[in-house]
Amino acid sequence: MRILVIEDEKRLAFTLADMIGGAGYYTDVSHDGAEGLELAQTGIYDAIVLDVMLPGENGFDVVKKLRKAHVQTPV
Repeated sequence: MRILVIEDEKRLAFTLADMIGGAGYYTDVSHDGAEGLELAQTGIYDAIVLDVMLPGENGFDVVKKLRKAHVQTPV
């Protein structure tokens, strides 16, 4: 299982990634909404952990754009 963490606070993002990785999952991290959206649209993720307040695109806009692009990955 591969999980994308989109969180602008780097310390929190890497802590989440370490915890998720420690549970045996692969993780990728993005620190802004635009990059996170680009990664999420690849369709390779089984789940996305998404912050709401992000630089670039906020979390609500990221989800709206993912759903508009027919990406149904759980967030």
